[in-house]
Amino acid sequence: MRIRRILTAFIATAALAGLGLTGAATAGATGATTHAAPTDAAPTVGECEDGGGTVDWATNTCKGGKYDGQKID
Repeated sequence: MRIRRILTAFIATAALAGLGLTGAATAGATGATTHAAPTDAAPTVGECEDGGGTVDWATNTCKGGKYDGQKID
């Protein structure tokens, strides 16, 4: 009977430790994949073009794409 209790405690501890590691890995991966630019930061010329837009040099803004209408830094 004592061996069953020890074995049950060991399995429960291992399961909880594994769950903690999985949760930490998921949180780290989620944070790593989020690369949204802050709303108060102006995009660069490269960011404007990479986001699918073009640079309007007359008004110094990004036309089209992800940063449409934002001033270029």
